[in-house]
Amino acid sequence: MSACPGSWPAVPPRASRRGDSLLDRVLAGVAPGESPLTHVAALPAQEAREVDWPGWAHPSAVSALGRAGLRRPWSHQAEAAELAHGGRHVVLATGTASGKSLGYQLPVLTALLEDPKATALYLAPTKALGADQLRFVTGLGLDGVRAAPFDGDTGLAERDWARTHARWVFSNPDMLHRTLLPRHARWGHFLRRLRYVVLDECHAYRGVFGSHVALLLRRLRRLCARYGSAPTFVLASATVSRPEESASRLTGVDVTAVTEDGSPRGARTVALWEPPLLDELRGENGAPVRRSAGAEAGRMLADLVVEGARTLAFVRSRRGAELTAQRAARALAEIDPSLAERVSAYRAGFLPEERRALEAALDSGELLGVASTNALELGIDVIGLDAVLVAGFPGTRASFWQQGGRAGRAGREALVVLVARDDPLDTYLVHHPDALLGRPVEGCVLDPTNPYVLAPQLACAAAESPVTEAEVASESALFGGERARAVLDSLVADGVLRRRPAGWFWPRPSERPAAEVDIRGSGAGQVVVVEADTGRMLGTVDGGTAPATLHPGAVYLHRGVSFVVDELNLTDGLALVHAEEPDWTTSARSVVDVAVVDAPPVEAPPAGGVTVRLGDVTVTSQVVSYLRRRPSGEVIETVPLDLPAQTLHTRAVWYTIEESLLADAGLEPARVPGALHAAEHAAIGLLPLFAVCDRWDIGGMSTALHPDTGMPTVFVHDGHPGGAGFAERGYHDVVPWLTATRDAIAGCECPAGCPSCVQSPKCGNGNTPLDKAGAVIVLDIVLAAL
Repeated sequence: MSACPGSWPAVPPRASRRGDSLLDRVLAGVAPGESPLTHVAALPAQEAREVDWPGWAHPSAVSALGRAGLRRPWSHQAEAAELAHGGRHVVLATGTASGKSLGYQLPVLTALLEDPKATALYLAPTKALGADQLRFVTGLGLDGVRAAPFDGDTGLAERDWARTHARWVFSNPDMLHRTLLPRHARWGHFLRRLRYVVLDECHAYRGVFGSHVALLLRRLRRLCARYGSAPTFVLASATVSRPEESASRLTGVDVTAVTEDGSPRGARTVALWEPPLLDELRGENGAPVRRSAGAEAGRMLADLVVEGARTLAFVRSRRGAELTAQRAARALAEIDPSLAERVSAYRAGFLPEERRALEAALDSGELLGVASTNALELGIDVIGLDAVLVAGFPGTRASFWQQGGRAGRAGREALVVLVARDDPLDTYLVHHPDALLGRPVEGCVLDPTNPYVLAPQLACAAAESPVTEAEVASESALFGGERARAVLDSLVADGVLRRRPAGWFWPRPSERPAAEVDIRGSGAGQVVVVEADTGRMLGTVDGGTAPATLHPGAVYLHRGVSFVVDELNLTDGLALVHAEEPDWTTSARSVVDVAVVDAPPVEAPPAGGVTVRLGDVTVTSQVVSYLRRRPSGEVIETVPLDLPAQTLHTRAVWYTIEESLLADAGLEPARVPGALHAAEHAAIGLLPLFAVCDRWDIGGMSTALHPDTGMPTVFVHDGHPGGAGFAERGYHDVVPWLTATRDAIAGCECPAGCPSCVQSPKCGNGNTPLDKAGAVIVLDIVLAAL
């Protein structure tokens, strides 16, 4: 049976007796008259499919893995290892806890043991994941493997040792970009003998970050070719749609996918849960407010701990994880003070030894309940959990199954609960369970041809080795065709590169451009966050998002400690903050204007008076205010701001509607702005269902008469320079996307619009005007035409 959650067959209730009994315990704490449960699914158990060790596997590796508890490989592990050993690039895309690591460990260890000169490179999106994998390989005790870390926490002496002596280097894309490739001459012996490149949890490489990593891997491949090697790429991924396409786009080579999961899995009960509306609270413009997902998760966590169930609650923010753990501990202290000590938070920012102690305590049962950010989603091996609570949809079906897959490991029966936030996407999913449980997970969206990513990456490549004509000769070439050539020409015109007959050269050998390129950012520079009283640097924030996250009065979280921003200086790239623990949160509001720069011509008259376009736009945005909210969602006040406008050149999808269609549908001219505005908000909220992004990665604008289109228009645009592929995905999936948007609005139980359907947390117009019923009419017109 495939690991894709969408392929699980329907089964009778009681597939997981343990899961059902835990759900009954959680429901026992629900107040009379509330009905938060919207759907329950029973997912059956799966038997293991073990196979023999392949004949080519080195006996020492097999023995060491056996001592580590790996008696025989599962079928998918052996299949992936076989392909990699044969020199085929492979992506292993199976479920959480399916032992994907063995798929690359076996061929890599065999190569290192058979060839004393061979080397391997492991790359992970997080240092914690890389450290876990290094610890396992080191613990095997195999002579000659010489595995070593090479990341930001590695000291200079250890880095020198890794470069000189290590044969399996455990690193991350950041170190590859900033250190290894720019100084490739010092790594020449390592690159010359490079047999394997492992990309763990590769589904994390998406959007702008994924586009940078895709070009970074092309830089690695060209340098390997220069030194005479052609490494085999082995990728491990959560279950994603068309993994071979995503992996091939990421690496630039043809990749074979292994997706049939042969690992055992216990039966699971999956419940979808919508917190009730609160009669006593009102949000912006008097809209109803739901009980927060964090508050629900905290209560459930306490109930499950009382039941003796090992439970992990995933919460979207560090502060939310801390508050959820505190709520659970307070509730437990009233029942049994000793139980309160068996609940903790887990998040990034903890010291490594603190994280390891928490993982061990949860694994042993000393800790029964942990509230975590997604720091426990990737790779870290936590087994034997009885329940997982997901407080708020994590943005993708892939992440949901990664998190939910922490329950039921080692064949145990378990419970998984998705608790909806006050958000259009969450609301849609809990009322349309097939969209979550009955569909394959998403594919990864990235665009290596984005000129705003190509330009700095090509400059870095030229500084490492001149970019040749062959590398941009065609669309199938290393860096692509005409778009790469156009970017190179612009770099020459700007004096960044020089053109010679042999190719494009970096003219300043003493300088390394990689130091100035942030592969995880938008290219808008960084704003440094400094504690004003002490001068201590707390961190950095991407310059493009700084006005929305570091405006004066904003609450900034650093390692679980709250700070309030006193001053933001965008010119100097500096934000000054002071420590404070307010009982409110902040969310910025922006006003936006969109101008069409370029769009393909319409070859035929609009279908039914509706046109859908994809093109380049210029977005001018300005943060104009922010809201203070209590944790319950109640709005305390709106505070005005005076910050400069920002300009973004990006990609957008938009649709236009002839005014006569709106009039014929009974939508009076006075209602049109509110109807379009509500449809825009909901469309932004639902696009992450189809494009692997967060609603904060995208934006939009609507108007009853746009100067560039001459008609009522709704825009949804990427929030990154040059675009990240999100608008393009919306364009290609426009009918299912807008159908889901329409259903989310129509299905919400609020009378006139709320955060679960048409209100946006970042609307600069104070969520006015909004016409919920009018939005349904607008979307009905568009869908009828399409």
